Amino acid sequence: MKKILVTGCNGQLGRAIRKAYKQDEVTFVNTDVVEGEGVVALDITRIESVMELVLAEKPDVIINCAAHTNVDACEKEWDLAYQINAIGPRNLSIAANAVDAKMIHVSTDYVFEGNGTVPYTEFDEPNPVSAYGKTKLEGEKFVKEFAKKHFIFRTAWLYGDGKNFVKTMLRLSETYEQVNVVCDQLGTPTSAKELAKMIRYLESTENYGTFHATCEGDTNWAAFTEEIFRLTGKDTKVNHVTSEQYAQMNPASAKRPVFSILDNYMLKLTSDYRMADWHDALKEYLDEN
Repeated sequence: MKKILVTGCNGQLGRAIRKAYKQDEVTFVNTDVVEGEGVVALDITRIESVMELVLAEKPDVIINCAAHTNVDACEKEWDLAYQINAIGPRNLSIAANAVDAKMIHVSTDYVFEGNGTVPYTEFDEPNPVSAYGKTKLEGEKFVKEFAKKHFIFRTAWLYGDGKNFVKTMLRLSETYEQVNVVCDQLGTPTSAKELAKMIRYLESTENYGTFHATCEGDTNWAAFTEEIFRLTGKDTKVNHVTSEQYAQMNPASAKRPVFSILDNYMLKLTSDYRMADWHDALKEYLDEN
């Protein structure tokens, strides 16, 4: 029976991963920063802790869903962000090699500067402008350096079972008659369920490398919010504001990519698998939740 070690198992993607493999014969070693029922406490920033657990469990696959994802906090907490987003993947990759496991690492659209005009492919040169993006890119480099059998999945605008943009907007709609949402940042909302399904698909192959992994299509945050409200029957008004206007209202915010549309180019070149359109994935998510 296949054994899969998951870090950040209580996060949106960690939960979706377990559901994606529900029909498979898989044993999960679920880990997170805090121990719980069926969850092993693991500090991925400590190589000794990672090696001890991996050598004891000998997983066939390691899926790293752990990350410091608070983009604004990363600007003030560089060392912590680097430990979690770069050193953690490094440690997991070293351990994966020690037991000949496949290493799966989840990265982000923030590795790009975000000033493009056409969707980024896996062959475009990264140039992150935020601490979050910079530390995530360093994590990618470590995975490539230390894990012989690795997959890197860059995703964006992720939502699932947990705190996310969709739930935030729905919560705000219960209190406010109108909300201000950025309209000049372009990307692709991606459900954790769709990403987990893609990970499960490629994990069973030897099609290693870096893959962009977002739902198909693109939009902006304001239009995304309008679609959320339309599908849920909310009449809350969405005020379209620019990134500059938003920064003036929230001066502590880190710089976000203005253009972060990813093209799942490698997936299309090397397989027949396709991720769902973002409209369809959002409707499915809202229907299920």
